[in-house]
Amino acid sequence: MINKILLAVAGRGLCEQMLNMLMDIPYFQVASVTVLHVVPPQPSAEGMSAKLEEGGKILAEAVQSLKIDPKKVNPRLKQGDPKDIVCQVADEEESELIIMGSRGLGKLQAILENSVSQYVFQLTSRPMLLVKDDIYVKKIRRVMVALNSSEGGKSSLQLAISLVNQIPGGQLILSHVKKDPSGKSMQDYTADAEKDPVVAEAAAEAKKMGIQYRCVAASGKPGPEICKISQDLNVDLLILGSPDRRPSSAKNLVDLDKLLGNSLSDYVRVYANCPVLLARQSSS
Repeated sequence: MINKILLAVAGRGLCEQMLNMLMDIPYFQVASVTVLHVVPPQPSAEGMSAKLEEGGKILAEAVQSLKIDPKKVNPRLKQGDPKDIVCQVADEEESELIIMGSRGLGKLQAILENSVSQYVFQLTSRPMLLVKDDIYVKKIRRVMVALNSSEGGKSSLQLAISLVNQIPGGQLILSHVKKDPSGKSMQDYTADAEKDPVVAEAAAEAKKMGIQYRCVAASGKPGPEICKISQDLNVDLLILGSPDRRPSSAKNLVDLDKLLGNSLSDYVRVYANCPVLLARQSSS
């Protein structure tokens, strides 16, 4: 169960919609929610005052839109650099999930445009649910998990099973992409997909819980293939293991490769057409 959620709001309403969809699932219903809006520094006191007033309205509207017991909601209006404040508050609140919006910027553009979600993705080891500005937030019925044999992949599977097990009529989509150096693309949506060893192991876990599932095996470049599968099957939520590769001695240093979008989780974050839940794994 998720007990503490940090919801970072920016006035667009998509993250609030996402939280309301999650609250239909018992897995999330016990959670308390910290609703955070961050006002960045302004060049003048008058500008700062105006921004704080505007931020207060954004925060109040966000809280009002949530379908949750008000006693479980903790509104917080903070000043500072948003990417630093989100990480700071997540640590203070010991948040088990961060929900925030994403413009879906890729590679160098994320740095040049000071993408908050990209920096938080890099600097926190907490699970994140990213909601892109250009997607339609839907009721969660079809949950896809991108499988692999790592510990992160196994944790993602268990999370996906726990969610779908509590969704009436829910479907779990078990997908595994074998990396093909040639880049040749192949997807198998038939019953034969369950012959893939990684998929077969996951399917056995799903059968134990008696949940409806569908298997997909593919080969090619993992990022594009995962995004294509999620689009072909009209997925409502995509769960992906996202390992934290930074050593504990370098937690405050930015990993330029990941900021530039060279990791699988970063590719999917940018190009998937549905909300993406990154199940983080600490390497420390």
